[in-house]
Amino acid sequence: MKPILDGIRLVLIDLDGTLVDTVPDLALATDKMMQDLGRKPYGEEKIRQWIGNGAPRLVKRALTNTMNGEPDEALYARAYPIFEHYYSKHVCDRSVLYPGVLEGLNGLEKKGFRLGCVTNKPEQYTLPLLQKLEIKHYFEIILSGDS
Repeated sequence: MKPILDGIRLVLIDLDGTLVDTVPDLALATDKMMQDLGRKPYGEEKIRQWIGNGAPRLVKRALTNTMNGEPDEALYARAYPIFEHYYSKHVCDRSVLYPGVLEGLNGLEKKGFRLGCVTNKPEQYTLPLLQKLEIKHYFEIILSGDS
């Protein structure tokens, strides 16, 4: 039986929730948005449950306090730019690599694998995040949600 990695040359890796815990910064931006809207912030623990499916869905979840709710269109149109404002300024203030990520990337690189990062996060946030966490150089290709 051949090894499972036989013939594999490229490994594509997800970003949020796989390489990096970005919830602290996403939660900060969400809570700041809520405060600017005159609403009570939720805190990181609650917001952590809403992560997935991109920032637009996160904002909708915060505005409705539900997983699949649809907020008033005017409220959403007001809220989303506020979220983007805060997140763009704090994209990697508190985000951290998960334990073992550097060792894993180094190990894959040493074995000769080409690496790519794939994320639904827009490029304006992806590239600074990878750069600040000092892992951008590992990836030959970076595909963001708006690539």
